[in-house]
Amino acid sequence: MTAPGKHSISLRLVPAGVWAVGLVSMFMDISSEMIHALLPVYLVSVMGASTTTVGLIEGIAEATASIVKIFSGALSDWLGKRKLLAIAGYGLAAITKPVFPLAPTVGWLVAARFVDRIGKGIRGAPRDALVADITPPHLRGSAFGLRQALDTAGAFAGPLIAIALMVVFAGDFRAVFWVAVIPAFMAVVILAFAVHDPKAEPRDGKARFPLRRAELAKLPGAYWLIVLLAAIFSLARFSEAFLILRASDAGLGVALVPLVLVVMNLTYALAAYPAGALSDRTNRLSLLGMGIVLLIAADTVLALSSSLAGAALGVVLWGLHLGFTQGLLSALVADTAGPRLRGTAFGIFNLVSGLALLAASVAAGIIWDLAGAPATFAAGAAIAALAVAVLLVIRVWFPMLGSAKDRN
Repeated sequence: MTAPGKHSISLRLVPAGVWAVGLVSMFMDISSEMIHALLPVYLVSVMGASTTTVGLIEGIAEATASIVKIFSGALSDWLGKRKLLAIAGYGLAAITKPVFPLAPTVGWLVAARFVDRIGKGIRGAPRDALVADITPPHLRGSAFGLRQALDTAGAFAGPLIAIALMVVFAGDFRAVFWVAVIPAFMAVVILAFAVHDPKAEPRDGKARFPLRRAELAKLPGAYWLIVLLAAIFSLARFSEAFLILRASDAGLGVALVPLVLVVMNLTYALAAYPAGALSDRTNRLSLLGMGIVLLIAADTVLALSSSLAGAALGVVLWGLHLGFTQGLLSALVADTAGPRLRGTAFGIFNLVSGLALLAASVAAGIIWDLAGAPATFAAGAAIAALAVAVLLVIRVWFPMLGSAKDRN
């Protein structure tokens, strides 16, 4: 009975700035997921795109964000202005949201996703570095878990709103896309007035741009091991667009397909904070391994079952795996990278993970078109099993990596 109390105490101790950042993420995710929950079906059923095209669009979109993150993260270290870059990124994403209802062709939608993800890339690494900067080391798991939970709360609220509006607007995709513009601009306002950079520590001499060999060499080996593990794990993860398509194939109606993201993100949100808080008192890598095993279970269910019940179980397991991995990976990056290179470290981490996700999403689309949905999810399970093997090797070679003792 002690665990809930400990969770409550650590939750109260999480800095107010982390709560504000979480609310910003929540409102932007409401906007984004209102669009993304409908976009795969809109592309295939209205715009006539193939599933390979869906995979390519999703992969390019996420890889674009990841590539930009490495530069924005390095800039935030160099300039010491994390909030400024975060505002630029959220603002760009908000400005591009009206393009989705106005787009006359698939090309316009690709361009909108591309620019929107540039905004995500600009804000991502500075925002995560800012969370790490304002949070004590012994609360990082709780802080990143909370931010992830609030972010994901928006991710399941968005599809719920999309479902309701699809009913209200009689299936008019573009009307729903227009409403999605509102919470995007709300996020920018909250960030501008409620979030502040911490007081900068004095620098020894002139600040050097971090994307140099001599500076990158200062990142410790433990950090690079986390990047390697994340890369292999990301190869097992493809876009959640394929969960939507799997549920659609199982018989879920077009107006209800956003329920896939509702269920996944609700599970994700409920798991993220408890997993993060627990990781503050135990080994983060052990919990990360549990998350990867949950992904294997999700892929196995989705590969073997073509029923709606099977799709629902697979989606729940997918959400649990996200809750046990995404916040923990961020906390591990913050644990292993020093404050002077923290933005750069998050940028590199996200670049590598994003490129792996690009490969995974494109490959998933091709496998789906050539061999069907079961083969797609079976391939994901096989790569996730490889990630578990690599994690076990790291635990044997570096038993203290991720340990709570290193943070106290």
